[in-house]
Amino acid sequence: MRKVYLSHNSIISSLGFDSDTVVKKIKDEVSGISLINDKTLFHNPFYGSVINKTILKNKFEALKTEENYTVLEQMMLLSLSKVIEASNITIDESVGLIISTTKGNIDVLDKTSDFPKSYAYLSRLGTVLRNHFLFKTEPLVVSNACVSGILSISVAKRLIHENVYKHVFLVSGDLVSKFVLSGFNSFQALSNSICKPYSKDRTGINIGEAIASILITSDTNYLTEESVEVLGEATCNDANHISGPSRSGEGLYRCVSAAMKEATVTSKDIDYISAHGTATIFNDEMEAVAFNRLDFQNIPLNSLKGYFGHTLGSSGLVETIIGMHSLKQNTLFYSKGFTSLGVSKPLQIIEKTKQQQLDIFLKTASGFGGANTALLLKSVS
Repeated sequence: MRKVYLSHNSIISSLGFDSDTVVKKIKDEVSGISLINDKTLFHNPFYGSVINKTILKNKFEALKTEENYTVLEQMMLLSLSKVIEASNITIDESVGLIISTTKGNIDVLDKTSDFPKSYAYLSRLGTVLRNHFLFKTEPLVVSNACVSGILSISVAKRLIHENVYKHVFLVSGDLVSKFVLSGFNSFQALSNSICKPYSKDRTGINIGEAIASILITSDTNYLTEESVEVLGEATCNDANHISGPSRSGEGLYRCVSAAMKEATVTSKDIDYISAHGTATIFNDEMEAVAFNRLDFQNIPLNSLKGYFGHTLGSSGLVETIIGMHSLKQNTLFYSKGFTSLGVSKPLQIIEKTKQQQLDIFLKTASGFGGANTALLLKSVS
């Protein structure tokens, strides 16, 4: 079976408009989270991260399109254009397109929006991207709560293995919107300070927005310095609750176990874990239980939510790309916001950015509805 790789990539977030800039900020332990006072989004000031829309507008104008796109569409077009251009791949029938999002253009449903309500349909994103870049094949939209970003990588890998495509472009994104903020607030999940994953004094999540794009390919001619091979992947649903994870970590335990089986690795082969780490009481505890069941308690682990909050459907892809750069630089990035361990099982949280030889990392994500997804990725450099 042919090998599948993650290659050219792009991140747009509060920390910058390209992957290298974002990774540099994280290496310097700089957070893009701030106190936001915008009553069009939320009735009270809240901690979160948003992309600078003035810079976005200036950069988007370089695409020289006269179409009237939503903010999310502009971000996706800008991010994906960088990856397509850098890869120099000709768009033909061997090239697929996947869009990963949790809420898509949900903001157009607000009564102040100037866009038609029909733009909220997720298929709209597929139509926009396909038409702009002239994809020859039907785009696929993956929307499965907060595992969408890395689940899309799994889907792309399987499509390549089935010889449906030779290359797949993946773009993933969600916005900070009134709908999302009010929803998480109704769960009493929003933190009144910068989030602190796995910490004793954690009080909830920060919502952030980010867009990420990546090339998934079977052709080694299109690899980059930070490229990784997808060794194994799996998704399981714990079927516990619409918003609460299994207290035993069963879904996460099973999907990581399945990914490890496919990759033929043991806990001793994994150099670090890029975990979900939302800083909510139940998520962090569930992960700690699952990781200990997997004998991962001594593997260095971080959550990147302290840098740009929880970016929903894009979080898994954004954090995967940062993990790729972590392997390239042989650097473990500080789990920003961590103070003292606040879960019932031991974890080796990365408390300071440091150099360490790295080869294989595990990326996990968990989401509403009981979804759990895991990827095992190996450096090819």
